[in-house]
Amino acid sequence: MAEATKPNSTGAVAGATTALVLLTALNFVNYIDRYILPGVQEQIKGEFHLTDEHIGTLTFWFMIAYMLASPITGWLGDRFPRKPMIVIAALFWSGINFFTASVQSYDSLNLRHAALGIGEASFGIFAPALLSDFYPAEQRNRVLTIFNVAIPVGAALGYLVGGLVGEHHGWRMAFIVSAVPGVIIALLILFFMKEPARGASQHEKAKLEKGTVLSLLKNKAYLASILGYAAVTFSLGGISWWMPSFLQRVGGRSQSNAAFLMGAVTVVTGLLGTIVGGVIAQRWSKRTPKALYLVPAISAALAVPPALVCFFGPHNLTVPSLALAIFLIFLGTGPVNAATMNAVRPEVRATAMAGQLLVIHALGDAVSPRIIGAVSDRSTLNLGLGSTLITLLLAAVIFFVGARYAPPLREDAAVTAA
Repeated sequence: MAEATKPNSTGAVAGATTALVLLTALNFVNYIDRYILPGVQEQIKGEFHLTDEHIGTLTFWFMIAYMLASPITGWLGDRFPRKPMIVIAALFWSGINFFTASVQSYDSLNLRHAALGIGEASFGIFAPALLSDFYPAEQRNRVLTIFNVAIPVGAALGYLVGGLVGEHHGWRMAFIVSAVPGVIIALLILFFMKEPARGASQHEKAKLEKGTVLSLLKNKAYLASILGYAAVTFSLGGISWWMPSFLQRVGGRSQSNAAFLMGAVTVVTGLLGTIVGGVIAQRWSKRTPKALYLVPAISAALAVPPALVCFFGPHNLTVPSLALAIFLIFLGTGPVNAATMNAVRPEVRATAMAGQLLVIHALGDAVSPRIIGAVSDRSTLNLGLGSTLITLLLAAVIFFVGARYAPPLREDAAVTAA
């Protein structure tokens, strides 16, 4: 590990900026790959003669693998250089997408989706922890907001690629197209991004033992951030997964039109919501650290009325109310991730991020698509999607309570590079 550089040195700032740009680009590709499937799921459902619950189960196995991999990758991320592991993860999930063209059965598709979860779990843990070693606490909301801008943009392009390519060239070709960008960005990271020195280099190295895990379980600020985020993830994951089908079945739209609408709504309102929420939290947090909890609390509560109109209101209000609901949900994306990173010691950030991913997916989007699908099979898709309203309200309550335990923001990391 090279000697630490000063935070304001030109080389260190350039290294931090390069890391932010490349990791945000890879996060963008990550979400393209994740949302290809919702764009083509009606085609897959028809080819393999599946129910809605079967379709929801695909994301269930993705998240099971994602969650099982998280403790291992968290342990690795706190002990070994993260750059090579990020490169390997990106190449792995790109390869999985490429070989999806050979899938010929529902069971094989489940296996493929589970393998994809392993690769994406690795990146989702390493990248925020690595960026937190480049940037001090008071800058993390801004940095992680930029990083998470990739979520709505990538998800939107995933819908579009899936819907358009799938309709004209078959659903398998959509996965092949999505495999190429990940390989390119992985190679750029390999050659141009530096591995930062850990922000905890001045502390004793953390050990992933009973004491480390218990310290996280006793950390009320950390628990509030991840439990509130889990409730939001249940809602957002369920809406994101089933809305293309909702637009086709209830709205009578074609696959490509539904994919285009969902993609356009997600990229515009999701991107705008992420940026606006990050700016509000950045300014508000200068007065109180509670802002990182209050912004996602308020956004979740305000998203309930438009979501209700979207699922149960007149068809001419479906798309406008969907756009408003997604905008409001995304207001809290950057702040809640910054809250998680600021709630824990620097030397256990990868472990804490692994815990976050485990909880938000176990209680969130690992189960919501399947639950919504099961309710849909027994009643209507409208009622299935209605379950997301309950978890939005629950998220608001958890975040409001968690604001009481928000730790003060302080300079606790220097920009260092190897």
